[in-house]
Amino acid sequence: MSASANDWSGHTIAIVGTVGVPGRYGGFETLAENLVRKHGEMAGPGSLVVYCSARSYPERNPSFLGARLRYVNLPANGALSVLYDVVCIFSAIFRRHAVILLFGVSGAIALPFVRLFSRVQVVTNVDGIEWKREKWGFLARSLLRFSEFLAVRFSSEIVADNLGIAEHIQHTYGRSCRYIAYGGDHALLSEPQAYCRRALPLHYSLAVCRVEPENNVGMILEAFSLLPGSPLVFVGNWKGSAYGKSLYAEYARFEHIYMLDPVYDPPELRGLRDSAHSYIHGHSAGGTNPSLVEMMHFGIPVLAFDCSFNRYTTDDKAIYFSDEESLRNAIAALAGSNSAQLGRDMLELARARYTWDVVAHAYFELAQSVRSGAVL
Repeated sequence: MSASANDWSGHTIAIVGTVGVPGRYGGFETLAENLVRKHGEMAGPGSLVVYCSARSYPERNPSFLGARLRYVNLPANGALSVLYDVVCIFSAIFRRHAVILLFGVSGAIALPFVRLFSRVQVVTNVDGIEWKREKWGFLARSLLRFSEFLAVRFSSEIVADNLGIAEHIQHTYGRSCRYIAYGGDHALLSEPQAYCRRALPLHYSLAVCRVEPENNVGMILEAFSLLPGSPLVFVGNWKGSAYGKSLYAEYARFEHIYMLDPVYDPPELRGLRDSAHSYIHGHSAGGTNPSLVEMMHFGIPVLAFDCSFNRYTTDDKAIYFSDEESLRNAIAALAGSNSAQLGRDMLELARARYTWDVVAHAYFELAQSVRSGAVL
């Protein structure tokens, strides 16, 4: 790393923009938790503080694996997420933390003031291109797009977890990004446990995602509905929206399609993944998707929706589909292909690029660089 440990005596890196740690929600929480773990293992620079939503942690432990936890009594998601992030940012400024790692652009409205009144360095992971997601209305989309602009304009350094995101930032704003992907090897840490709430076939294709149109859930279900000899286990929040409920009502009647509610227990999820012979990834938006890089560590073929984000993540070594017909053809072709080699390609790539050792080292090195002014 570019600066000695002594240079960080008394200095702190603040992690802002997540629900908190230990991770209980999603990708940024998993990222924050693994940065905390690796900071201790690697003797990373300075100390860490993680901002947490008090609404999600009633026990409010003061620390986690050596990182201090600071609680803000606001929800980290929903309409008040912007205020939550802004309050966390100003708290970090008030306490004179050296570097803020800001995950997401919700709180970017505060960054012009940070630049005016503080010397803290802000490294922002811009996440996916959030304002392009179909689920947002016009007002939310406009706010997210403006927040993205502010993040790019006023952050000390921008992180993109996918080269497709980096290209978007370069093309739209003329600014280069630091590419740091996402780890997935934590998915192998738990001992597998059999899923016991429903009998499942011995071998199947697996899909895991939020049930949203941009994840092409309907396309995947329709393709498999016409392939009775190809079992599909699909884990998703079917009861969470009218869209999910309608899909469940239409496709749960197919005996070879197993539509399971979300599985949060790591051993149980590991058991489902261990028994899959292929992974179906329908995401069309975002960046490096956590569920995809996690599955790549299981060494099975990946069938991914054909978009730049998924091609970058899998280094053009997966099988790609763009509609129901091409997905059915891909499933049929998989039976006659060298599926073992396809799986080995995914595993090799995952071990080289998507481990938390690689990710954490890159973040800590970047934090040291921005503090020393090396990248400004």
